[in-house]
Amino acid sequence: MQIALTGDVMLGRMVDQSVIQNRSLRPEALWGDVLPVMLAADCRLINLECVISSLGDAWHPATKAFHFRAHPRALEFLRAARIDGVTLANNHVLDFGADALLDCLALLDRSGIKRAGAGATLQDALYPALFGLPQHRIAVVALTDNEPDWEAAGTRPGVNHVAYHDRGLMEPYRSRLAQVLSSARRQADLVIVSAHVGPNWGAPSRAIQALARDLLDMGADFYWGHSNHTPQGIERYKGKAILYSAGDFVDDYAVDQDERNDLSFLFMLEVEKGRIGQIRLYPVRIENFGVRQANEREWQFLKRTMQAKCKAFGTAMDVEGRVGVIALG
Repeated sequence: MQIALTGDVMLGRMVDQSVIQNRSLRPEALWGDVLPVMLAADCRLINLECVISSLGDAWHPATKAFHFRAHPRALEFLRAARIDGVTLANNHVLDFGADALLDCLALLDRSGIKRAGAGATLQDALYPALFGLPQHRIAVVALTDNEPDWEAAGTRPGVNHVAYHDRGLMEPYRSRLAQVLSSARRQADLVIVSAHVGPNWGAPSRAIQALARDLLDMGADFYWGHSNHTPQGIERYKGKAILYSAGDFVDDYAVDQDERNDLSFLFMLEVEKGRIGQIRLYPVRIENFGVRQANEREWQFLKRTMQAKCKAFGTAMDVEGRVGVIALG
């Protein structure tokens, strides 16, 4: 069984104006020649780095630099790639307030796209997205350390917010997540934690490393990080895997010519008998507000940088053609 994971998919601003609301473009156009690779998977998961709605006003236009909202037609683009689930615990899902978030939740639910990490209530935000596939049951729990003012509480809409330090999760978040992961484990063969944490640039801090290991020790099988604009290393940990950041997958951001935040991967988890045997990394680039397969020069850059980032955690990335391969073994 294969599970395809992406980094941040931001469908607002110029992506919304030039692609989503452009009626002359078919929804498949957003995904380009990466689409067949995505469709070959049994399950496709993304971090949705915006709110999908026509409602609301910018949250704090004077103090928050970026507010991302996509027109409801964005759902057609998600369905074109057969996206099974989105994670919403991030720093843009409440950019246009609670009404827009609630509208987004309803639109996703009506479209049959599972969601995790934000909700109308705290329990809704905590509850894992569950996927019943022919071979395995998958649970996805999503969390973020961004925008503490957006933390869901009781019946207040918001995100699954956490706090942590160099020893892992802090209370009361540790006890709360332990219960959530225990419940997810009872309902699924494979538990994935989506974590939108940390700064936009740089290697994972000691605190982020402690957070990821803590979550795996608490019962998760795979840590799927994002927020950082570039892919970060993969660590093998007690037979499991930590992907510190998947990078950016679709957006309209300015490109740093040294960091190359327009380059990342489609990450494919190969699952057998309830465990991840290997991770395949398909190189991609952002072009014209969509995603495309990377060319040879871009692949060489991604291969060199990703191998170095993985080596920092004692992980070797092998190569098969233009695909990176990490065996968990």
